[in-house]
Amino acid sequence: MFQAIIGLLIFVAVALVGWGIAELKAKGCTYEENDEEREVDTRLAQQLHEKGFSEMGISDIIRNISTKGFKTK
Repeated sequence: MFQAIIGLLIFVAVALVGWGIAELKAKGCTYEENDEEREVDTRLAQQLHEKGFSEMGISDIIRNISTKGFKTK
């Protein structure tokens, strides 16, 4: 019983240390989108809209979702 408690405490300690390292890495590494990436995103969005793509809102998704299944012949 005592060994199980020690194992649990070690597991929690290792998890907390790993979490702390991940938080420090997340704060130290930042990502900034450059002009070339923004241009590519804009160009791809224009190509999608030219082909008839439109983003669906939540009401469109609810209207088109099939929760009742499909009718068979």
